[in-house]
Amino acid sequence: MDAIQLHICDSRCPPSCSLSDKAKQAVDARSRTTQVIDLHCHVFVPEVEKLTAREQQRQQENARMRLTTGEASSQYNDERMLPAIGGKLVDPGARLEDMDRLGIDLQVLSPSPSHYCYWADESLAEALVDVQNNAILSLIDQYPEKFSGFCALSLQHPELAVAQLETAVKNGFRGAEISTHVEGVPLNSPSLEPLWACAERLGAVIFIHPFGADLGDRLNTHYLSNVIGQPLETTIALSQLIFGGVFDRYPNLKILAAHSGGYLPFYPERSNHGYRVRPEAQAIKHAPSEYLRRIWFDTLVYTPEAVQALINSVGVDQVVVGTDYPFDMGAYDIHALVNELTELSPEEREKILSNNAKRLLGL
Repeated sequence: MDAIQLHICDSRCPPSCSLSDKAKQAVDARSRTTQVIDLHCHVFVPEVEKLTAREQQRQQENARMRLTTGEASSQYNDERMLPAIGGKLVDPGARLEDMDRLGIDLQVLSPSPSHYCYWADESLAEALVDVQNNAILSLIDQYPEKFSGFCALSLQHPELAVAQLETAVKNGFRGAEISTHVEGVPLNSPSLEPLWACAERLGAVIFIHPFGADLGDRLNTHYLSNVIGQPLETTIALSQLIFGGVFDRYPNLKILAAHSGGYLPFYPERSNHGYRVRPEAQAIKHAPSEYLRRIWFDTLVYTPEAVQALINSVGVDQVVVGTDYPFDMGAYDIHALVNELTELSPEEREKILSNNAKRLLGL
């Protein structure tokens, strides 16, 4: 989505995360013994906008995002969507009310992707990460039973990012959120090897979440920049990590993919075929589909049929709840969605709602 300029309203504004009647019944009937954990939830930190407002590169980024998102979608975001969710992005009271209504017991908070600012120099980048991580830590300290967190990192400065991750984990963060590339630098770049080594050593989760689609103006109508662009970005990033050998070099690395990993889990055989027939795709130890069972994926594919297809591809142990709270592209009927996975046992459904996340996060 494009750069966020919030017009903050109170918690009475129309919710983006409404529930169907069936979903309400599922929430009411849910097991009270299962702690439901949502790993895809965003927080907006207004101080980031204050620190970057006069930066020319921020203005250029905003203009580029408006171009790639398209004028109609940008206007709708500015006038309708963002005012409707603004309070939820910054007000913990509104967030807690929604969590109770949705049947979510614990949110793992991560920064708004608009806060990445990978263009920032080292001094500004350090300040931006500090204000984001401190804001999330403050929420966790106030509501430790309700919130955990993924930190921000200055990924464009890898040595700094490693130090930030080490500090964040010491402070209680469970990992970090990063984008699908660093101003065009792919995630399998040699410059990021220290980050992967650090994350593996610490047992820290790396949550990969795109910020827009890097395809110029090809997707700037019909909100295609988000509708198909975001999953495409995640598909590219995961493919680069797999074919780039990152999972071979760091076999215990914990990667969580937003938007159910994009299109990759639903079309793995093309990657496998390329691995079999193309010598330049054979630098990895296993067929690409085998690495999918070492990545975690959220449930953000909207229907039980799609979630079941994801499970068939990656295994039930690798799927966790992710709503994309509080954005309008999120999916909030979590209990109804999981209840309709009729091919699963009650124990397997509980894995998706809770136990897989606990294992991933080390809870």
